[in-house]
Amino acid sequence: MRRISMTAGVLTLLCGAALAQAAAPNVDTITFKDGRAVTAPILKETSETIWIDLGFDVLAVPRADVASILRAEKTETNAGAAFADDLFTVARDLPESSPKELAHQIGSAVIKVSTPGGLGSGFIIHPDGFAITNAHVIQGETDLKATVFLKQEGSDQFKRMTIDDIEIIAVNDHLDLALVKLTHPDGEKFPVAPMQGTEELEAGEEVFAIGNPLGLERSLSTGVIATTQRNFEGLTFVQTTAEINPGNSGGPLFNSRGEVIGVTNMGMLQSDGLGFAIPARYVRDFVRNRSAFAYDKDNPNSGYNYHEAPMRVKRGAPPLLDDDSAND
Repeated sequence: MRRISMTAGVLTLLCGAALAQAAAPNVDTITFKDGRAVTAPILKETSETIWIDLGFDVLAVPRADVASILRAEKTETNAGAAFADDLFTVARDLPESSPKELAHQIGSAVIKVSTPGGLGSGFIIHPDGFAITNAHVIQGETDLKATVFLKQEGSDQFKRMTIDDIEIIAVNDHLDLALVKLTHPDGEKFPVAPMQGTEELEAGEEVFAIGNPLGLERSLSTGVIATTQRNFEGLTFVQTTAEINPGNSGGPLFNSRGEVIGVTNMGMLQSDGLGFAIPARYVRDFVRNRSAFAYDKDNPNSGYNYHEAPMRVKRGAPPLLDDDSAND
């Protein structure tokens, strides 16, 4: 990828060449602070630089020189599609972007889950209102509420809405995952957060979390993946330096393409930069096999609890096994 300096002559030439792409689908319009603009697809974004595909080369633009960006409408090719059986959405060919931009695009899919005993976070995976949270967020509770933040059309503002009609669909205590269903009071569809379809994680990869730590709604924290496989009690977790605090539980951990790569479920108290998330592969498997973990309304603690075996009260081999064969 070759970097092109932003001289006045080069920019004028590129702006003229980019006009040919104006009628093409999936292109963005980047307006610079001096009034000139380029219409071309954005390949990648960070907090400091935007990379633009000019067809014959790639233009690296300092974000500080950009006045505004008019985004192309996403198509099914890069926005993905929800599958009836799997419930979740898988995105394809999404460009990398900054946490700030992605928070505007998919932040409305993140919810706050409240119970009489506390609160946590979650995210919507299907337009009909199916959402993921942690099992421990709703454990033993039946009176649930969800707060959603719906983006207003033509605006960057979000409308806060509380939903009381929530159904618990499935609970897996071992994985600490729960599937719930929200019902929109106006019968409208919900925005969704896409899942990563194939696990492609690397240590050092930039990630960010959105949730409600300590009840502070729509808080965003950034970091990197510290390791992709941290073992706890027979399960592997994604370890991240993004801040994870009480209230973040059940919320999404996103990559730089806006895909959910994990579900935040724990942080280390009094230890900064130690957060953990349940990998997306566990979430996909849980949703696909949700009937095996179907919630029982007559038993709020339904789901499998794996208890530790009781301690021995006497030393030595059990009488049933004491047959003098130990030395054979």
